[in-house]
Amino acid sequence: MNVQVEKITISEECTIRDAMKALSHGEIGVVLVVRKKDMRFIRIITDGDIRRALLNGFGLESSIKLIDKVATTVMHINTPLTETIKYFNDKVRVIPLVNDSFQVVDLAFYDKRSHIPVAKPLFDDEEIELVNECMVTGWISGGKFVTDFEEMVAEHTGVKYAISTSSGTSALHLILMAYGIGKGDEVIVPSMTFVATANAVTYTGAKPIFADSNVESWNIDPSKIEELITQKTKAIIPVHLYGHPADMDQINAIAGKYKLKVFEDAAEAQGSLYKSKKVGSLADAAMFSFFGNKIITTGEGGMIVTNDKVIADKCRLLREHGMTPSKRYWHIVLGYNYRMTNIQAAIGVAQMRKIDSIIVRKKKVAQEYCDLLENIRGIILPPNLEWADNIYWLFTILIDNSKTKLNPELLSSELKKNNIDSRMVFYPMHTQPIYKTDGVFPVAERLHEMGISLPSSPDMSKNDIRNVCKVIASLVDSYK
Repeated sequence: MNVQVEKITISEECTIRDAMKALSHGEIGVVLVVRKKDMRFIRIITDGDIRRALLNGFGLESSIKLIDKVATTVMHINTPLTETIKYFNDKVRVIPLVNDSFQVVDLAFYDKRSHIPVAKPLFDDEEIELVNECMVTGWISGGKFVTDFEEMVAEHTGVKYAISTSSGTSALHLILMAYGIGKGDEVIVPSMTFVATANAVTYTGAKPIFADSNVESWNIDPSKIEELITQKTKAIIPVHLYGHPADMDQINAIAGKYKLKVFEDAAEAQGSLYKSKKVGSLADAAMFSFFGNKIITTGEGGMIVTNDKVIADKCRLLREHGMTPSKRYWHIVLGYNYRMTNIQAAIGVAQMRKIDSIIVRKKKVAQEYCDLLENIRGIILPPNLEWADNIYWLFTILIDNSKTKLNPELLSSELKKNNIDSRMVFYPMHTQPIYKTDGVFPVAERLHEMGISLPSSPDMSKNDIRNVCKVIASLVDSYK
């Protein structure tokens, strides 16, 4: 039995928990079950089999014998590869190869998931265990995990209050509403951001006013803010782009001078530091996103963080249909259904328990990229300024077309041919059909035209990173 096979092999006397641990040791989503006395192969259990068992009410300590059996395709180790390949299909992607004693000695597999995604969450059995608790107890909508998750995020961020929401966008919308931003008001936001930042402003009836980016940090340029301030300006929303914090001291100083509010869009930067302080704790209020590709995830979801109790209470009121907490079904303002479910929060609790290790992994992936790409002609690495601690939400590079004829579109196409995912840098807001604006935004346009985000999952292997970098290096040589 080779080492890889041994790692994912368990005896028929094991539990579902044991099977999940074995799954985590492999990368093909299956566990091999054998007879203990002679290691004779019995069956395969897939990650899908385990999910279905848990959904059907089995616990982590349940025997794997209770999991429904599915017929397994098995081949002898001496079967020609050309013959084995014929048995692969959408349902059969792993075939155990056995010896004369019916012991598994190798595997043949075809895994469509072997491509390298731009991002994927880092889960283990803890998420499944907490979600299973929600389902077993029936607390799937509201429940204790919502409160637990809010308290964990508040403590980790270093603020007094955290209010969970259905998304990062709804979190930012509630912040703006709680501060009375509305029709006739203006809010300054960077042109280089995801559209949700501008949309949240527009939802209130206010108008987003776009600012260009700083060439060093890629974030909103503080030197461009003051010229945009009018009597209608009520707030500034700096976005911590791709995990690198904005220069908050300068932004807060401008806001103080003109008596403006500052709201951090920290959707992409949970856990990053600005002068040793966590983003989310640097302004009047802030928001995080827990979409599937974020630092931690609940599938969809968001969080408001603030030190202002009045604002926290207003956000909770608006989040729950404007219903006063002191009188059920009594609605004192127009509110929204922006609540997070208990199942989402359960995942969030499990994620928060390992957020620091996830960030360490993200930064390790980034360092691997930097080591391999720093000497490649025309490649500009992402910023990490001396006052910042970038957590590299997506490892994003720029391609300098003055040094290479390669461009992001060509690179993205070639990566795709190699089963490697990537993302183009956001289109600036001032170029979007719904927000098209006259003005000069050279840095934002440069970031879009030159930028591409590479696979950035926290569990990326060194080999995966090397494969990505090999494609980049090869193309740079080709496009001289």
